[in-house]
Amino acid sequence: MEKKCLECGDKILGRIDKKFCSDYCRNAYNNKLNKDSKNLVRNINNRLRKNYRILDGYPLTEGKTKTTKTRLMDKGFDFEYITNLYTTKKGTTYYFVYDLGYLPLDNDYYMIVKRE
Repeated sequence: MEKKCLECGDKILGRIDKKFCSDYCRNAYNNKLNKDSKNLVRNINNRLRKNYRILDGYPLTEGKTKTTKTRLMDKGFDFEYITNLYTTKKGTTYYFVYDLGYLPLDNDYYMIVKRE
């Protein structure tokens, strides 16, 4: 029985359990199969990386600094994308993007911190 490549339909030579004629066809097939879910993950990771780069661009003094919401937004910071929350014993909630976080303060100020 002649087997055909799942991607291009060419004849397959070699092992009996082989499904693709080449690495190119195998990769193309799997990329098509996973395209939608990968795009979602890729877009989210890109936004998280951008947020991280923005926070990392602020020079920290003793592990913290202050800025305004406007400055963060002007640089393209998206407040909807964070990796985790940290709530202190006092009930203060820090929003983190990996090891860099921010704490909303009064008058649209934010304190940027780095978790050690």
